[in-house]
Amino acid sequence: MTAVPLYGQKIVIWLWGGYSVDHATLNRFFSLHYFLPFVLIFLVLLHVIFLHDKGSSNPLGVYTNRDKIVFNPYFTVKDLHSVLIVLIFLIGFISFFPNYLGHTDNYIMADALVTPSHIVPEWYFLPFYAILRSIPNKLGGIVVLLLAILILLLLPYISINAIKPNVFREGQKFFFWVFIWLVILLGWLGGKPVEQPFLQLSQLFTILYFLNFVFVTQFIVLVDMFTNYS
Repeated sequence: MTAVPLYGQKIVIWLWGGYSVDHATLNRFFSLHYFLPFVLIFLVLLHVIFLHDKGSSNPLGVYTNRDKIVFNPYFTVKDLHSVLIVLIFLIGFISFFPNYLGHTDNYIMADALVTPSHIVPEWYFLPFYAILRSIPNKLGGIVVLLLAILILLLLPYISINAIKPNVFREGQKFFFWVFIWLVILLGWLGGKPVEQPFLQLSQLFTILYFLNFVFVTQFIVLVDMFTNYS
């Protein structure tokens, strides 16, 4: 929040509930963590409501009211199968490899005056963490980080074609796998120290990350224009 021009420091004091991290800060963020699961439950209910109103999509991406099947028992059994597989892996990690995805610095006694030299977010945040720290400017890094997330929300609205999936678009499949590999490489770089050559590679792959979306956008627009013209 300190990166926000003019009012950043005031926002930080308001979030902290004082001039430093104290009991008020911990109570506020604990309450936020307690409240968020209820927000997620509300979003799940909204999803179920819209699902019953509009129906599910299909692999071809063509929305139609013909040849539909009921949710129960077909999708109920399918979803339970997926949930059981995820629970097996989750219980396996918890029971036999509880520290595998953690960090050794988490076992260092907390000290407000000492920051661990190499501490990183959880693995699922690492790609965006690499993008954030690849920008030397604090405000610029936050802006680029937000753009990297928000740009994902624009993809469904780029194509004007009725069939949106990549099943029949070989070129789009290429850009999809480029995106997957860029995310994997950025995640690997996000776990590395902030030094060369990791910093330069993070900057390079951040540029490629955004260029990939530019190429995807141009490719989709050209294909849609050609399809509609034909």
